[in-house]
Order: sequence, then structure tokens, then C-alpha cells
Amino acid sequence: MKAPFDNESTAHRLVTALAKVGLALRTRAWQAAGERGLTPTQTQLLTLLDGGSAPGARLAQLAAGLGVTPATASEAVAALVRKGLVKSERAADDARARDIRLTRAGRQMARRAAGWTDFLRAAADTLEPGEQAVFLRGLVKMIRELQERGEIPVSRMCVTCLYFRPNEHPGEDLPHHCAFVDAPFGDRSLRLDCGDHVVVAPDQSGELWKRFVDRGSDTGSGPSPSPTQ
Repeated sequence: MKAPFDNESTAHRLVTALAKVGLALRTRAWQAAGERGLTPTQTQLLTLLDGGSAPGARLAQLAAGLGVTPATASEAVAALVRKGLVKSERAADDARARDIRLTRAGRQMARRAAGWTDFLRAAADTLEPGEQAVFLRGLVKMIRELQERGEIPVSRMCVTCLYFRPNEHPGEDLPHHCAFVDAPFGDRSLRLDCGDHVVVAPDQSGELWKRFVDRGSDTGSGPSPSPTQ
């Protein structure tokens, strides 16, 4: 006989919990954006531009990064141009395209807006270091699965990067290795958006993921993807 608390799966409870966190994020996003006279989409666009490694971005890139249609991204860009926070200029390498970049005021606004998730960071800080590592690893696995299904925009994560060496140092506190900076790191340092990210080739991504998921002592063996362009 099942106990009363076994009437739903743990996965179902996780989804319920994440939905509650999502509700808190949506509520705070509208509140924070409204205080600055922006919409959440406009705020996210500023943050996306501020976090990019290139000085300018194309509309298609912004739409993909925000997970919205090009029309929605275009409306947000036009509104930010009117507010003097973004400028749109003809691209030097393509007369049909436009480079979208922050103005000085836009960069300042983006830096101020970046702190709107501090309330959630404070909640995450209540977790023990080990809990944070397990939670982050689980979220990385969920995010990758959603990306594979096309449900969310693709992030520049360690687990999809050419320089990632999962479980290169099995049995150690810092099992993974980043070939870009040539340094070991653990699950707590897994990145979800890295400016130095280079996507791994499709024929190597499956093996890279398998080596990350498998925690066995032999996961650090075998050839690693070569960081060549």
C-alpha cells in the first residue's frame, strides 16, 4: 500500500517547485523593469547585449538569445532606441544587416538592471555548498535536455563547449578541466553562459555529454575533442 505522500513522483514535485521559482522571477522581473520604465523583454535585451563578447549583435541573434520572435525583438530594439539606450547602425560587413549595440546610458542601465535577481541569489546562498553543486549539476542536465528539444534558447554552457574536459581528474575534488584556461574545476563552477564558449562539433557532443554524466573512474580516459577551429 502506498503512503499518502507517494501519490506523485519526485519529478512532478520538482516541476511544481520550479514553477514556484518561475512565478517569483516573473513577478520580480515586471516589478524591477517597471521601476526603470522598461518591459522585462527590454531589460533582458539590455542584459544580453551587455554580456556579449562582441560589441554589436544582429537582430536574429538577439531573438534567439531571448527565445522570442524576430518581430518581438525588433519592437524591443525600437523602443530602446527611442529611449536612447540602444543604437542600431548599418553593419560594416553586410549592408542589409544592422549592428545593435548599447549606448553609454544603455550600458549603465544594463549594469543596474543586472541585479534584479539578487533576491533569488540570496535564497540560493542558504543552500550548503554540496547542495549547490548537486542542484547546479541537475539544472545543467535539465537545461541541456530542453535545448535538445528546442524548448529554450541554446546557452553557452561548459557541457557543450569544445574546451570542456569532463571528469578528466576522476576521484578528485575538481574532476573537470577547462582547456581554454588550463585549469581544473568542479560542478559548483559549471558555467551556463561563457563568453569564451566554442560549441563542440555535433559528432563529438554525445561522447562529451556521456563523459560528463558518467562519474565512473574511467570517465577521464579516452580522446578529448581537440580545440581547433
